[in-house]
Amino acid sequence: MRLRWLCWTIGEMLAKVMDCRFLDADDFHPQANKVKMSKGFPLSEEDRIPWLETLRDTIRENMGSGKGVIMGCSALQKKYREILRAADPNYEPGSHTCGLKFVCLKAPMEVIAARLKRRAEEGNHFMAATLLQSQLDLLQIDDAEGIITVDATLSPQTIVARIQAQIF
Repeated sequence: MRLRWLCWTIGEMLAKVMDCRFLDADDFHPQANKVKMSKGFPLSEEDRIPWLETLRDTIRENMGSGKGVIMGCSALQKKYREILRAADPNYEPGSHTCGLKFVCLKAPMEVIAARLKRRAEEGNHFMAATLLQSQLDLLQIDDAEGIITVDATLSPQTIVARIQAQIF
């Protein structure tokens, strides 16, 4: 019953109100990953890890510039989020204390599937809807990570306000 870490619509809205740059992690997938997912095949660790390392490096560059960045990313497992946390040069592995904040938008699977289908029909996403269950099966959330969780069935404005309230 969970959605991506920060969906595209909410990510763009949050970036605007926080005067940050928005990046969609899907834009960083190599073409081979996009083709694989569009054909309904889940990514392997060999597919994911280089993508996550690219995201980590992109986050590090943005952190170094001093300008905030909001990234929509399906960092489904704790080990994936650890790779992203390493973007913070002061991060101590396993501590979960760093300059990155993670947000998980929760919604029933039916809601997520409908949104994914609509986004694909609009030409805004390449992942086959049949992969949704495999993504949800991978999802790991550890309360010790301090992940901000927000109900994704609320209005976009309410979601953004709740995220802002928990970040500051």
